[in-house]
Amino acid sequence: MTETARTLLVVFRHTPYSGSLCKAGHDLALAAAAFEQAISVLLMDDGVWQLLRGQDGTSIDAKTSSRSLAAFPLYGIDAFFVDAQSLRERSLSGEQLEGNIKLLESEQLAVFMESFDQVISF
Repeated sequence: MTETARTLLVVFRHTPYSGSLCKAGHDLALAAAAFEQAISVLLMDDGVWQLLRGQDGTSIDAKTSSRSLAAFPLYGIDAFFVDAQSLRERSLSGEQLEGNIKLLESEQLAVFMESFDQVISF
């Protein structure tokens, strides 16, 4: 009997340097991917700041979030889904973000999220 891999969506909703949630989410996504789980990542609300180009966490003695996310493709997480409305609300555009970005409009989000077996939010 062959088991079908369960799909996991990791949702980031918080800023990269506001506590341990960001790091915990990164660790979970990478650990699950290392065990060959089907992982996707969605950044929404303040989580979109995690992909902002040019950030540098060293001034606050923190690991730069976008550098951590840059390792995700090595684990088979090839794209970052981003809530387009969250970008607009923060006066950002996809061009200001690092990585392979796929923008989702508000009307696409519910269907997208429902397509996963599990959704974990950080």
